[in-house]
Amino acid sequence: MEVQNEMSTEAQQGRRWGVIVAWTAVIGLLLLVGFGLLRANRGPLKVGQPAPDFVLNTFEGSEIDTTDLRGQVVVINVWASWCVTCVDEAELLERAYQMFKDQGVVFLGVDWSDTESKALAYLERYGISYPNGPDLSQRVYKDYRVTGVPETFIIGPDGNLAGIKIGAFYLFEEIVAMVDAASAK
Repeated sequence: MEVQNEMSTEAQQGRRWGVIVAWTAVIGLLLLVGFGLLRANRGPLKVGQPAPDFVLNTFEGSEIDTTDLRGQVVVINVWASWCVTCVDEAELLERAYQMFKDQGVVFLGVDWSDTESKALAYLERYGISYPNGPDLSQRVYKDYRVTGVPETFIIGPDGNLAGIKIGAFYLFEEIVAMVDAASAK
C-alpha cells in the first residue's frame, strides 16, 4: 500500500509539473500574440514623431547608421524593382538627389522584398546614384509601418519625421518643397 501511495504521489507531482509547464507555454504564447497585435495596431507614423533609427547595409558594401545622420535632412525612399509606380518617381528622386547632395541632404533608398540582381538592374537602368540597400530583415518596413511601395519619409535635422509621402512623387517640385520644408525646421 505504501509503495502504491508513493508512486501515485510521484505521478501526481509529475502531472502537476506538466500542467504548470503547459499553462506557462499557453500564457507565453498569448503574451506574444498580444504584443504582436498591439504593434500591428499602432497605426501609421505621423509627421513630428521621432524617426525610427536603423542601419542600412548598402549594395556597395557600406553601412549607414541613421543615428549618424542627425543634424541633416534625410530622404528615405522605400521601393522595389517590380513596383510600377516606383519607376515613375525614380528619375525625379535622382534629380532631387543631384540638386541637394551638396547641401547636406542625404538620400537613402531602401529596397523591399526584391532580389539583389533585379534591384541592381533597376538602379542601373534608372541611373540612381544615391546609396541603396535591401531591407532583408524587413526592419525598416515594420518600424516605418510601410503599407506599400513606394513610400518616402523625410527626416528633419532634429531626427523627427518632417514629411511622409505615400505613393509615388509625380512632380519634381513636390520633392523640392518637402525637402525645403524639412530644412527650414
